[in-house]
Amino acid sequence: MEPLAGYVFKAASEGRVLTLAALLHNHPEEEVRFLLSHVTQVAGQRSTPLIIAARNGHDKVVRLLVDHYRVNTEQTGTVRFDGYVIDGATALWCAAGAGHFDVVRLLLSHRANVNHTTITNSTPLRAACFDGRLDIVRFLVEHNADIRITNKYNNTCLMIAAYKGHADVVQFLLERGADPNAKAHCGATALHFAAEAGHLEIVKELVRCQAHMVVNGHGMTPLKVAAESCKAEVVELLLEHADCDAKSRIEALELLGASFANDRENYDIQRTYHYLHMAMMERHRDPNNVIVKELLPAIEAYGGRTECRTMPDLEAIRVDRDALHMEGLMIRERVLGSDNIDVSHPIIYRGAVYADNMEFEQCIKLWLHALRLRQKGNRNTHKDLLRFAQVFSQMVHLKERVVAPSVEQVLSCSVLEIQRSMARVETATEAELPSALDNYESNVFTFLYLVCITTKTNCGEQDRARINKHIYDLIQMDPRSREGASLLHLAISSSTPVDDFHTNDVCSFPSAQVTKLLLDCGAPVNAVDHEGNTPLHVIVQYNRPISDFLTLHAIIISLVEAGAHTDMTNKQKKVYIYIRIFHIQHVDLFRMC
Repeated sequence: MEPLAGYVFKAASEGRVLTLAALLHNHPEEEVRFLLSHVTQVAGQRSTPLIIAARNGHDKVVRLLVDHYRVNTEQTGTVRFDGYVIDGATALWCAAGAGHFDVVRLLLSHRANVNHTTITNSTPLRAACFDGRLDIVRFLVEHNADIRITNKYNNTCLMIAAYKGHADVVQFLLERGADPNAKAHCGATALHFAAEAGHLEIVKELVRCQAHMVVNGHGMTPLKVAAESCKAEVVELLLEHADCDAKSRIEALELLGASFANDRENYDIQRTYHYLHMAMMERHRDPNNVIVKELLPAIEAYGGRTECRTMPDLEAIRVDRDALHMEGLMIRERVLGSDNIDVSHPIIYRGAVYADNMEFEQCIKLWLHALRLRQKGNRNTHKDLLRFAQVFSQMVHLKERVVAPSVEQVLSCSVLEIQRSMARVETATEAELPSALDNYESNVFTFLYLVCITTKTNCGEQDRARINKHIYDLIQMDPRSREGASLLHLAISSSTPVDDFHTNDVCSFPSAQVTKLLLDCGAPVNAVDHEGNTPLHVIVQYNRPISDFLTLHAIIISLVEAGAHTDMTNKQKKVYIYIRIFHIQHVDLFRMC
């Protein structure tokens, strides 16, 4: 029956109602029930004929299925919408989300549950609000759709409509009693979402309906959210209509100007100065009661500067772009707080601009500062660490000087991140585990790239001792790949992946230098992977022994001198005798060349 089920599904998917009817004709009721409830998996979606027909807007097919065959309208499947995977979606949810009004009306006329939720507690009404179909939204509400049902994040239909910019839907929901001050689990209201996205008319409507200027879970008001997102019109509107004190007004203007200075998509240095100037005027409006900045200590990454405190200070840097960039970064860190999740992104962006201009020293200072902020906030930093491996590799390749203390600091952060990522793997749910493992392995590979870079960096005795201590610390933690490979296994394996953005210009495996350094730092030479292979077993499998003979020879010598057991067998009962024969053969071949 399964081949036939495939044809039935295809006919429903393509809207071929006569073909579908012919395929189902003269089959016993039990077989028809099987065919119309069979779940077909295609391109990551799991659907029944009814669900796929509703998803694709084939109202005649839907009518045949629900009228003639009495298919259960509450069947659920897994569908994709705008890059999102939706588990537990009904035909009504799919039709509402895809904007098929006739199918929605048909399903509701057959008593489809208007409030049936997905696994994440999303309703058909929420799907229609996401898509911005006011006609479907109105029809669902008129048929008892509950506008108060939130998804698993406590996110309301009003919030999603506000974020997506559907002003007519927002107005309708507010007229029907939607609460403009309801909060999602993150503490955000509909006003936060509209302000972040820059939907001016929706912000106006929410303010008119008494939306409050409250802080979310990150301490951000809608005014701050708009300023951080460079939504100048929204900021000016909220400053005009919202009830906020002088300090909040000033910080919003400062944050808006600062964000224009270091935003890839909205960079505008003239507007930076304009809004910083406005803020400074506000601070000094009353000469007898100047609102003084609460400055952060000078930070090396920002050139050791402190923020401008007076109008002459600010006017002195009016045409100095670099100074305005640093001023913006300092203001953002002060106004948002060092622990705010959004503080580090512009720091990284500005560092990348320096790297593109070959100003590597300033790039590394900024990135180190961002890395420390992110690790202090216990955030995942595997991309940050890889970014360092890439820029260090680029510097080595270009014969630029790599400063050993900088590499040492990144190695230290790398060890901490691997420790944390190991803990995340241990506590991950089944759904989280694949991603947690990917991040963990990525961190281990990045650590090896950094170790490789240290072998190409000029180090004093103290710097080398600190670097070796970090390597020793990680060896003691004994991180392993999915295959059970230790750091030493990975260092001598040609299968170890190497990032292809600058990193592979400098790093490659097997690496004799990395092998020697790991052994010097205490790597166990006879560690085994899941197949019982020691590093000695792994190196004999290298498939380019002649062209890379010197590397192969140096690695084998290092392993043997470090005490590698030549009589250990792996799970295939292979021992070092094969390696010895292999080694002798290629010594002769090497001499013949």
